[in-house]
Amino acid sequence: MLSLVLAFGITAQDAQAQRKKKAVTLSKDVNINAFKFRNVGPAFLSGRIADIAIHPDNDNHWYVAVGSAGVWKTENAGTTWIPLFDNQKSYSTGCVSIDPSNASTIWVGSGENVGGRHVGYGDGIYRSDDDGKSWKNMGLNKSEHISKIIVHPDNSNTIWVAAQGPLWSKGGERGVYKSTDGGSNWKQVLGNNEWTGATDLLIDPRNPQVLYAATWDRHRTVAAYMGGGPGTAIYKSTDGGENWSKIHNGLPRSNMGKIGLAISPQNPDVVYAAIELDRTKGGLFRSANGGGSWTKMSNTVSGGTGPHYYQELYASPHKFDR
Repeated sequence: MLSLVLAFGITAQDAQAQRKKKAVTLSKDVNINAFKFRNVGPAFLSGRIADIAIHPDNDNHWYVAVGSAGVWKTENAGTTWIPLFDNQKSYSTGCVSIDPSNASTIWVGSGENVGGRHVGYGDGIYRSDDDGKSWKNMGLNKSEHISKIIVHPDNSNTIWVAAQGPLWSKGGERGVYKSTDGGSNWKQVLGNNEWTGATDLLIDPRNPQVLYAATWDRHRTVAAYMGGGPGTAIYKSTDGGENWSKIHNGLPRSNMGKIGLAISPQNPDVVYAAIELDRTKGGLFRSANGGGSWTKMSNTVSGGTGPHYYQELYASPHKFDR
């Protein structure tokens, strides 16, 4: 029995030595240049999706703004992706819009519009006139976080921008800005508070003279976060953004936090507002008369890490009041 075990042990050792020798021989013959590396994850590496714009004439073409990874494009409804923003100075993007009159012109607002401590900031607004192949910085360099870009449906030279402004400091470029020369020059049309910026912006699809804006009073330090204040409000303009009036009948009287806005495609007199209140409470409010008065519909508030990240609303293009 002992001799059998010893014989088996010797045989096993010999076989193992032969395998090692063979493995060494094979490794010398392998050409590693034939191998190509590919990214296998993690899937969340690029961070949050900040915004999506879909081509008006080809719904297989999407532009996606990513909070920490620039702008991407797909031409096959998401099967494959092309990076468009890797050569720009800012890696963080907050919004993307397509010119309704010229779908080759793409606008991107840099800097993600959230209140988290690890948010990336940007260096202004960018325009591409060749479907995202090349970009030009069009100003608002001190905005740091751009929330929304709206291009006039009939006039490509008129653009409105909601700029939230710096998170960690006061000042910068905050509020709603308007350009009437294709972005060469900008005029602040709403906002004069060093801590309050514009976090959302809507346009009435029937009448581009009518706009709605939500402002947000927010600030962060190393030790604390102020997610709301007296500067937070909803405004309406009926002259293309030149003048604004606060619309607050029926809205909470206390300090409000981040606000998300939506307008009904079926009946644009109906406007919705998701409003953050004290201690992460809040609710969904609805106006049936263009912001003249508001009714609270529910206590719904954005979940996850809180409204300072995901306080956004979208009205269904297919069914009213959804």
